[in-house]
Amino acid sequence: MTDRSAADERSIDDPSPIAPETLAERLRAGDDLTVLDVRDRDEFERWHVDGDGVDAVQIPHVRFVQAEAMGNATDLVSDLGEPIVAVCGHGEASAHAVSLLRAAEVDARNLAGGMDAWADLYVARELDVDAPATILQYDRPSSGCLAYAIESDGEAAVIDPLRAFADRYVDDLADRGADLRYAIDTHVHADHVSGVRTLESRTDAAAVVPAGARDRGLAFDTRTVADGDELRVGDVTLTAVTTPGHTTESCSVRLADVLFTGDTLFLEGVGRPDLERGDDGAADAARQLYESLQERLLALPDGTTIAPGHYGDAAEARADGPFADRLGDLRDRIPALSAVEDEFVARATSDLPPRPANHERIVAVNLRLEDVDEETAFELELGPNNCAIGD
Repeated sequence: MTDRSAADERSIDDPSPIAPETLAERLRAGDDLTVLDVRDRDEFERWHVDGDGVDAVQIPHVRFVQAEAMGNATDLVSDLGEPIVAVCGHGEASAHAVSLLRAAEVDARNLAGGMDAWADLYVARELDVDAPATILQYDRPSSGCLAYAIESDGEAAVIDPLRAFADRYVDDLADRGADLRYAIDTHVHADHVSGVRTLESRTDAAAVVPAGARDRGLAFDTRTVADGDELRVGDVTLTAVTTPGHTTESCSVRLADVLFTGDTLFLEGVGRPDLERGDDGAADAARQLYESLQERLLALPDGTTIAPGHYGDAAEARADGPFADRLGDLRDRIPALSAVEDEFVARATSDLPPRPANHERIVAVNLRLEDVDEETAFELELGPNNCAIGD
């Protein structure tokens, strides 16, 4: 076992499960910890808790059952650093593993509710930026997905909402005395099931998608926006900024000096170009993305706040506060933004991470080429988003 810090010495005396909210806070702070996943290997490889400072390790629960009979559970974790957070699907098998480890004075706690509760966690924070409206950023730590609610003078819009949390947006805005006018997607998502149609059906809001989605087979009637189109929300105006590349129809949404970039620009990289047209079309898409970045986004003032659709593990992006940063800081931090076109294309099309799980089916659902129930929708999107490529 590794040496324990003073903070770890305090935690070893706490036998209570760790709440998903607390784990998310520790991940954002970059705390060093070991996540011990006692699910089967295929479940772990599909999706597990990860982050800065995290050592994610898979040891199946059956080995703890065997170790209990032999009285040597600590041998299973002898090489792991403490503190340990144990996880499983629902929190029961991991609780058993933790009971064995704690009996041997190992600093281990169980994740309350397991991966189910982790997937259900959705955190809202207000963006502290110079903007003429209140902006809430919604963070799903299990996948790094971000959504936004913009509220002004009793009206609101939601950008890139998740279907699984449609009621959350409605309730939060009702608490603020705001009526939802628009539910906006910046593109046809491949990593999560969109909530725009659900919000339209449950409220008086209009679903809004980029006009190019029709060319991808959009199969439901909705309002579309092209470059320069405006949506009025209370006392403010949202303006569509066409930024193709990640997908052909991708757009960003501008509110004064805040730009909601969807999957075009992140805090630690740019959107991957291969999800829509595959490997064969990735280079052409990357050139389109390069043009969007250079001619549309990087032409904006350095003081523009970039509010992305996802985040990764970059420490500078996770240290404190919501996930947003000045364009000038991103320009200095992300090498791809200063690369010449051929270099950018090479970066954007090589060493890509695995595509999001079920991405083709999720796209079909978001175009309404397929209908799924809520449980199936939730299952489809479990796992990392993998829509970004970093430097």
